Amino acid sequence: MSLEKTIYIGQLFSFYKALLTEKQQDMLSFYYEEDLSLSEIAEHFDISRQGVHDNIKRGEKSLLEYEKTLRLNEKREERMQLLNTLSELLTDKEAHSVIEKLIQIED
Repeated sequence: MSLEKTIYIGQLFSFYKALLTEKQQDMLSFYYEEDLSLSEIAEHFDISRQGVHDNIKRGEKSLLEYEKTLRLNEKREERMQLLNTLSELLTDKEAHSVIEKLIQIED
């Protein structure tokens, strides 16, 4: 799996975690946040490795569907780009300080 995909799914997971089933939340958390292997997760849940794989794939699919509909991550990225552009364009120190605070809120 590519690093970009891992980061992207992690971002989506942070936005839409609560919309997943508890089992999907746990498995995706173990897989993406704790970097456990499918075998380690399977052992924890006492299910097959294939069962873990299927649950993770369904969870990923759900995250992608939520993003397609709600676009929270996409909008956040757009806001960050605009704030960074605005920060580069402004010379007023107070305005620049406010923009930096907005950027910190987004992170």
